[in-house]
Amino acid sequence: MLKEFREFALRGNMVDLAIGVIIGGAFGALVNSIVADLLMPVIGLITGGIDFTNLYVQLSGTPVVGDLAAARKAGATIAYGNFVTLAINFLIIAFVLFVVVKLMNRMKKNAEPAVEARPEVPADIALLAEIRDLLKKG
Repeated sequence: MLKEFREFALRGNMVDLAIGVIIGGAFGALVNSIVADLLMPVIGLITGGIDFTNLYVQLSGTPVVGDLAAARKAGATIAYGNFVTLAINFLIIAFVLFVVVKLMNRMKKNAEPAVEARPEVPADIALLAEIRDLLKKG
């Protein structure tokens, strides 16, 4: 049973999948940093200093101004600013993955070997093949 598990765990596809998940996690953290540290401050500057992560609507409880964590403790809140941040995050990840796949497909297309043309059959061999086929029919 241990041998079967080792074969299963070390199969090529499983290792590729594990590497993909690890790289995906690191890529997600990188994109989160790009959104939170680079894009959202610029968008906040354009929109007059609005911090999207703290935008919310207080549904119940004592209204709290400015702090999302305190508003969540006070009662039900809709944190739409956090949703906006995550939506921007998703769009950036989707666009980057689209570009990566497009480049990979382009490189793959260029790397494909040209299909070799069949060598031309000499006329006497082609004639013999026709005669053979006619004799089979006849």
